[in-house]
Amino acid sequence: MSATVSFTVPSPRGPRPVTVSYARAGRGEPLLLLHGIGHHRQAWDPVVDILATERDVIAVDLPGFGASPGLPDGLAYDLPTTTAVFGAFCEALELGRPHVAGNSLGGLLALELGREKRVRSVTALSPAGFWSEAERRYAFGVLLAMRQISRRLPPPLVGRLSRTAAGRTALTSTIYARPARRSPEAVAAETLALARATGFDQTLRAGATVRFTDDVPGVPVTVAWGTRDRILVRRQGVRAKQVLPEARLVRLPGCGHVPMNDDPALVARVLLDGSR
Repeated sequence: MSATVSFTVPSPRGPRPVTVSYARAGRGEPLLLLHGIGHHRQAWDPVVDILATERDVIAVDLPGFGASPGLPDGLAYDLPTTTAVFGAFCEALELGRPHVAGNSLGGLLALELGREKRVRSVTALSPAGFWSEAERRYAFGVLLAMRQISRRLPPPLVGRLSRTAAGRTALTSTIYARPARRSPEAVAAETLALARATGFDQTLRAGATVRFTDDVPGVPVTVAWGTRDRILVRRQGVRAKQVLPEARLVRLPGCGHVPMNDDPALVARVLLDGSR
């Protein structure tokens, strides 16, 4: 089920209205899914049906991405604001303290929600924030290049490219280890979502100084990293384990930065195990 929910978030100039688009499926304990920068909630589609057999799955579009409008004036695209947005989102949907899983930026947000004790468990797939400065600059350079390419391609050309395995590879090999496996419709939609993401530039700027340096005590944490991640290289997973000594560190063989498409069965199992 696709829907939207609106609520208010505090700001220095008083409460501001925020609207978030989401899709919900399944039954069981609630599991909130947060995508990465420039993507949309459909990034989780390869695993949702598996997860929905055991969880109440809520996949959201971050503010300014996918079908969610951008944040109103007075709210910044920074980590404290986005964490507050999802705290209010959970209250609006009466989720209590859900389990949460996130990829890339979504993984960082999931860890921050865990640090603030807003969630029952955290599963972070290639989370942002464990980079060296050189690694951050490299990752941001790749993301900016992807964004520029997506904005220059006319939509009809995106559609034509997505209909061939070579075209899907050209469009998405940076994030997927197995780009030809992604459906033409999904590749076209996510390329256009990257081009049209109103929150991209401000979110990327806000991330320039972000490092995740705190432990998340009292909350079960799983960190998983694809062995073929070309954006956030896998040695950052070792760094994450040093920051989060109680976390379970999982290797995702043959998976790229967005592993849900590369090995849906493995990723779904990691998410289910991490949200018990």
